[in-house]
Amino acid sequence: MNMIMMTQLGTRVSSNGSAGGDQAVQTAGTTQQAQPQQQQQPPPNAWQVIKGVLFRIFIIWAISSWFRRGPSTPDQTTPAGAPRVPSRNLFPKDTLMDLHVYISQNEVFSDFNNTEVLFWSQRDLMYGDWTTGEAGDGCYENYGELDIPEKVQQNGSLYIHVYFTKSGFHPDPKRKGQYRRLATVHTSRMLNKYKRRKFQKTKNLLTGETEADPEMIKRAESHGPVEVISHWHPNLTINMVDDHTAWVKGSVPPPLDQYVKFDTVSGDYYPIVYFNDYWNLQKDYFPVNETLEKLPLRLTYCPLSLWRWQLYAAQSTKSPWNFLGEDTYEQSDEDQDSVKVALLETNPYLLGLTIVVSIVHSIFEFLAFKNDIQFWNSRQSLEGLSVRSIFFGVFQSLVVLLYILDNETNFVVQVSVFIGLLIDFWKITKVVDVKLDRENRLVGIFPRITFKDKSTYVQSSTKIYDDMAFRYLSWLLYPLFGCYAVYSLLYMEHKGWYSWVLGMMYGFLLTFGFITMTPQLFINYKMKSVAHLPWRMLTYKALNTFIDDLFAFVIKMPMMYRIGCLRDDVVFFIYLYQRWIYRVDPNRVNEFGTSGVDHARDSSEQGAAGSEAAAITDKPEGEKKND
Repeated sequence: MNMIMMTQLGTRVSSNGSAGGDQAVQTAGTTQQAQPQQQQQPPPNAWQVIKGVLFRIFIIWAISSWFRRGPSTPDQTTPAGAPRVPSRNLFPKDTLMDLHVYISQNEVFSDFNNTEVLFWSQRDLMYGDWTTGEAGDGCYENYGELDIPEKVQQNGSLYIHVYFTKSGFHPDPKRKGQYRRLATVHTSRMLNKYKRRKFQKTKNLLTGETEADPEMIKRAESHGPVEVISHWHPNLTINMVDDHTAWVKGSVPPPLDQYVKFDTVSGDYYPIVYFNDYWNLQKDYFPVNETLEKLPLRLTYCPLSLWRWQLYAAQSTKSPWNFLGEDTYEQSDEDQDSVKVALLETNPYLLGLTIVVSIVHSIFEFLAFKNDIQFWNSRQSLEGLSVRSIFFGVFQSLVVLLYILDNETNFVVQVSVFIGLLIDFWKITKVVDVKLDRENRLVGIFPRITFKDKSTYVQSSTKIYDDMAFRYLSWLLYPLFGCYAVYSLLYMEHKGWYSWVLGMMYGFLLTFGFITMTPQLFINYKMKSVAHLPWRMLTYKALNTFIDDLFAFVIKMPMMYRIGCLRDDVVFFIYLYQRWIYRVDPNRVNEFGTSGVDHARDSSEQGAAGSEAAAITDKPEGEKKND
């Protein structure tokens, strides 16, 4: 991951497109105060953000590698079998050029004679120059305030049209002698951004009252649960990529092929003009409506190197995510905002340590899944293991999955929780015998699923200790559950009774879920043994918990999350204490259902059989015949 440092001078904007300018920020702040406050969702967890970004980078890399592996799309304008000649940039190095920027409501622009739509005109720019400009970095800036047309106030669109022409030429095709196709570069985009604002109608289920803004309630009733609103950001950077690569048409790798435009006649390509809004944070956008009179806009022109443009293009592309829908796009933007803030505000050494530890955290999480599956797949005896804790773990994972689906959490988190739930369901088949009862059908149609404890669990003392532990646990768990349910119903707002049930169960499990780990501690105490536990999986999970502890107090996180990390550490230290006091016992049964005595007995029997065979072999021929 590359960190791009920003430099600001006065109210100017740096070449990477970061937000700047006190006047623009003040205008945005005034606009936001005039708007009803939107209900804010809790910020995503730091680990979820980092793992989501790593997952997105992996998907983009995999898809790019797949396309690069296959043959390139043949150029239809080239005769069959003829070699494709590498092209060149139509604007050579140090070409003098003029910049024309027009702001219009029309997506296709042709009103060049209207001076009111001309926002910026900059003469005698030098292509590939990195030394001119106010700060000596090749950058130029222009600030202005736009009058808002009535259609734009009513959720209309506003477009920016950028033209680069070689000096002495004009972008208007109607001007004979002043226009030349190969000397003109044009690109455009929508300036405003449409964002969906979701209204969550929550209320107290007993009184029907809510603390939400009455204006927001009226908009929710008139526009529905989702409203599409035009938003504005006051900063935008126009980058011209300083690139003279001999690109071959049809062989430009994605996602760069979306920006390299070839001339159909000459076969050469136009300079790459890139609208850079990567550092425009989502929280700095403000809605456009009738209360606004002016729209602030600060444009910055800067040259951009090829490798930095490739980084921006790879991060901005969304083509690999078309199958995930618009919700994932918005979640992806929010996740990227968290990463951008971390890049800008976090100490570089702490940031590097966070990235490394995040990768280690993901590896440990994968190894924990792997060893957990291996442990239960090779398990032959259930002696010493709490079967009821497995069933409660399935219930807990199911509640968490339903809760995050109801609250539209990050897609990567949903996949992770769903995989964990599948593993928990698979564990059930290892701890009990699952059968289909086709004689006693449900509603006379569906076979009934029956569960029967395995013989190794019933015939051992583990079942007695497990029942005893959950009986003692219920004396504490049920009263706490009832108290939390009443508290949630009286003092918290919910979308409905279904959301209340999920929220109440999720909050209870988050607060008191660690208590369900205590039955295994009780069984260990009664059996005076810990050999039956999956220690590799527990070790990996404990290491992840320690990593969470480290960064829970470095990165801003909810206090409940910090307490959760601490209580998991306490339970694991109790496991370690039990492992220390319950020493190695040769009579103790391990996770494969065997003990050290069994191995010793098998070894002695094999040794006796081998000695007897050797003695028979050493006898003379006469004695063997007599035998």
